Amino acid sequence: MGWKWTDTQAIAEALYDRDPELDPRTVRFTDLHQWICELDAFDDDPKGSNERILEAIFLAWLEEFEG
Repeated sequence: MGWKWTDTQAIAEALYDRDPELDPRTVRFTDLHQWICELDAFDDDPKGSNERILEAIFLAWLEEFEG
């Protein structure tokens, strides 16, 4: 089983690992959504996200980035 939209921390860590130098604050939510859907371990309906979910992932990613 792959990750679902609710796997916020795992997704955030994968995004950070994908590009540790990329500041999440420079990323648009449309790009964030696309990158999540492109993760190998992601296995959920691309239409299953909403702004609240993307914001939660963004905040977890920002926390990883600011470490």
